Amino acid sequence: MYQGLRQLSRRTIASSARRQVENTVKEKQKLFQEDNGMPIHLKGGSKDAVLYRATMALTVFGTGYVVYSLLSASMPKKP
Repeated sequence: MYQGLRQLSRRTIASSARRQVENTVKEKQKLFQEDNGMPIHLKGGSKDAVLYRATMALTVFGTGYVVYSLLSASMPKKP
């Protein structure tokens, strides 16, 4: 029983299709090294811009919430 399972697993692993991924390093290097006045963290396109804006929004919201929490903790509650 174990030998049959072992052969099946070997066959499945050995015959699994390998995906061929195209090498795009040269294109990415050209994109990120060209001098077009754009900051490096935005050169990746619209996805980078969305991630940057979401990160900034979360940072501003988090900072505001921390300031609010500190202010509310420092004020004594009125009975």
